[in-house]
Amino acid sequence: MKAARRRFLHLAASAAALPFAPHLAKAQAYPSRPVHLVVGFPPGGPTDIAARPMGQWLSERLGQQFVVENRPGAGSNIGTEMVVRAPADGHTLLLAYSANAINATLYDNLSFNFIRDIAPVASISREATVMVVNPSFPAGTIPEFVAFAKTNPGRINFASGGHGTPPHVVGELFKLMAGVNLTHVPYRGGAPAVNDLLGGQVQVMFASPSISIEHVRAGRLRALAVTTATRSQALPDVPTVGEFLPGFEASVWLGIGAPRNTPAEIIDRLNKEINAALADPGIRSRFAGFGSTVLPGSPSDFGKLIADETEKWAKVIRAANIKPE
Repeated sequence: MKAARRRFLHLAASAAALPFAPHLAKAQAYPSRPVHLVVGFPPGGPTDIAARPMGQWLSERLGQQFVVENRPGAGSNIGTEMVVRAPADGHTLLLAYSANAINATLYDNLSFNFIRDIAPVASISREATVMVVNPSFPAGTIPEFVAFAKTNPGRINFASGGHGTPPHVVGELFKLMAGVNLTHVPYRGGAPAVNDLLGGQVQVMFASPSISIEHVRAGRLRALAVTTATRSQALPDVPTVGEFLPGFEASVWLGIGAPRNTPAEIIDRLNKEINAALADPGIRSRFAGFGSTVLPGSPSDFGKLIADETEKWAKVIRAANIKPE
């Protein structure tokens, strides 16, 4: 009798587990081949620099190569669409970026909806942009800059890596909140914009730390402020814009996304491994080296960040009437 009861309980337990077995097998089998991590910008930029240590970490932890694939064009829309159209099996991922939240409003003819079509997997990092000026510029603080700009409307040229890029929309937010008129000068990338700032052809830029911080430390550029709500660990003596313009906050974020309908078990596994990377001292140090703060969290945390940023930049884009190039 006891043996029969034990056999019945064993069969009942096995039957109860059956509905979950395919999901467990799918997660345990992932990844079954190399994974493509798509970056919507050229090699060498901030997104590419962030993608490579994450790809290396995931390769080592999950036993398959995570190959960084650069697909630049249309402000990252080409690479994003490639991931949107990929099979939802976790073998094609997107290095998501602030530009994705901006593009949702900037472009009115996209063939995809970023919030609907990309499943958030994990945030990676958040960084300030640095408001930098040529050392010859006659202002050393935000109040001095605003005063000069108000007495010289339209005469200050501010550079960016292109229409609708994060440095551009951050600059437009500054214009709106400070009540100043600056002339936007777009470039094809952040590096040539910084080069002209160094040469004095333009006067100010809201630049990524990865392309500006060494120039600041060497005295070739002057940092007036950082744009995050709190000061940057990389530039602790530089104030925030918000110390002079209360409520001002702007940052650039990075994360990982997957095609919608990617199984939750795969997303959760990737999220766990990405958060483990962000807890690693070596990874944290690498990100700190180019002015970023790691940003661990759940998929839902990352989804909320994307939604909040999309709404925030939509207001700025409409108020400033920003159009794509």
